[in-house]
Amino acid sequence: MSLPHAILTALLERPSSGLELTRRFDKSIGYFWSATHQQIYRELGKLESEGYIRALPAAQPARGQKKSYEVLPAGRDELARWTAVSQEPKPLRDTMLLRLRASAVVGTAGIEADLRRHLALHQRQLAEYEEIQERDFPPGRNAPEDRLRHLVLRAGIDLETFWTRWLSHALEEFEHVEETPAQSGGSPGPAPDGPDGDRPSSG
Repeated sequence: MSLPHAILTALLERPSSGLELTRRFDKSIGYFWSATHQQIYRELGKLESEGYIRALPAAQPARGQKKSYEVLPAGRDELARWTAVSQEPKPLRDTMLLRLRASAVVGTAGIEADLRRHLALHQRQLAEYEEIQERDFPPGRNAPEDRLRHLVLRAGIDLETFWTRWLSHALEEFEHVEETPAQSGGSPGPAPDGPDGDRPSSG
C-alpha cells in the first residue's frame, strides 16, 4: 500500500505529471521507496479512479501534452489516515547476511570480493547523502517541514554509516578466516540458534 501514499505525498508537495514524478522519485523519494515509470503511471490511474487525485486542466490543450495531477481532499484525508495508523517494524532481511551464514558451511570463495564491492557502493551512497545534506539543509533551516525531511535523510545517512562500518569490520574478520570447514574437507559443528552466533537464553 505504500507506493500510492508515496505518490500522494509527492503530489501534495508539488502537482506533477507522471514523468515529473518519475524524475522526483529518482532524486528524492526513490532513495527509500523506489518505483518504476510503469508502476507510477499505473498507480496514478488507480488514484484518479478512486477520487484521490485529479488531472489539472491544461492552460492550452495540445495533443500529446503530459497531464499534471493534484491531490483532492479525499486523497489528503487518506494520506493523513495512513500516516496516523500504527504499523509494525519490518524484520531485517539481507541477502549478504544469509550468504555469510552459508559461507560457514560451504566455503567463502568469492564472498570477500563482493563484500569489498558492497563497501564501495555504500561509501558512494553515504557521500551522496552527505552532499545532499550540505546542499539542502544548511544551519538555520529549521522550519517544521524541513526538520522532518532532514530526519528522513538522516535515516539514510545513519544506515549507510552502519553498513560502511559493518562491512569494514567484516573485511577485517576475513583476515582471520584462513580456511572454512567446507574448504578443508571437515565437517562444521552444529550451528548456534541465535542470529549473532549465540543460542538464545531461556529467560
